[in-house]
Amino acid sequence: MLNARERTDRILNYTCETIQNKKFVNVYRKLIFECPRRLGFWLVVILLATGCESDNTATIINLGGTATPNTPGEAIWLTFKNDAEAASNGRLELRPLIYGQLGSEEQVLSGLRRGRIQFANLSAQVTSTIVPELSLLYAPYLFDSEAEADYIYDHYLTDIFRNLLAAHNLYLVTWYEIGFHSVYAKEPLILPADADGRRFRVSSSLNARLFAESIGADVIPLGFGEIVSGLQTGLIEAGENSISLYARTGISDEAPHFTMTRHAFGMSVILTRKDWWVGLPEDDRRILEESFPSVDKSRSATRAQNIVDLEDPELNIQIHELSEAQKQEWRQQSADVTELLLATIGGRTREIYDLILQGKAEYRKFD
Repeated sequence: MLNARERTDRILNYTCETIQNKKFVNVYRKLIFECPRRLGFWLVVILLATGCESDNTATIINLGGTATPNTPGEAIWLTFKNDAEAASNGRLELRPLIYGQLGSEEQVLSGLRRGRIQFANLSAQVTSTIVPELSLLYAPYLFDSEAEADYIYDHYLTDIFRNLLAAHNLYLVTWYEIGFHSVYAKEPLILPADADGRRFRVSSSLNARLFAESIGADVIPLGFGEIVSGLQTGLIEAGENSISLYARTGISDEAPHFTMTRHAFGMSVILTRKDWWVGLPEDDRRILEESFPSVDKSRSATRAQNIVDLEDPELNIQIHELSEAQKQEWRQQSADVTELLLATIGGRTREIYDLILQGKAEYRKFD
């Protein structure tokens, strides 16, 4: 497991490769270690100062994300870079700004829409600020299992969300699995009643706020990058996220109790700007689409890593599995959230919900 300095070195190495100007690396490193809380700021300044010049005439493609080193998220981005560059014989140059150098997910989304980056991995929760219907996908206990969710995403949800995103000049390349969300905390929260009055971190999405309110928590909106410091200062005591965004991001160090509620199925979207995508030569589009690992690969990688993380003694995660009766309490306490989402979001949410119910019924025939 990398310590803070090793993680920063990893990020710097890729950033220096990206800006094609390695002679300043020691200056950058000194600036960053003197001002570690402004890491993202300095890296963006560096990129702007060097002009993002390339040594050749390749098409430059900036990749934006918030991956953690030594995780499937990092591996998938780097595989994409290597495969696309090799397939294009150097015609495409992919620059991985994938460690949060560009800031929060909200800032990455803004950068994508402004054309500063070309590919981004963004959670459906954050992207729901553009396409509110995405919030419905995080409704509590909407999906009963990973296999059911896989079937419904593959057969019912891709086309409709591709259309909804296209209306905002965004193109859905593929889905990227985050995994089921559960509840983390400084102290065990085994039942919904245990969360009553607890300072509970939520993202900017409607579904996160409604879930926290349903269990009686004190709702604290906070960016993902502020979770660790929030736990350290006592601003928050608990929150909810997937294993992949909990175990190796520093959150588990501060909130070691992980209650396996499995209440929401997390998914990211791999996006480009639609006008940029359509403007690419057809062969380049084909290379990029074929080079990005499929959703099946992200599923298998994420699920395998989840098992490793939960069993890693160095992480010292205190796992709390729930009995059927305890799971039912969580279900009952959050039962009204789906209807609230349907009533609040509007748009094509009811149509999407009906598609999901249709998919669930069809899946049961084959299960």
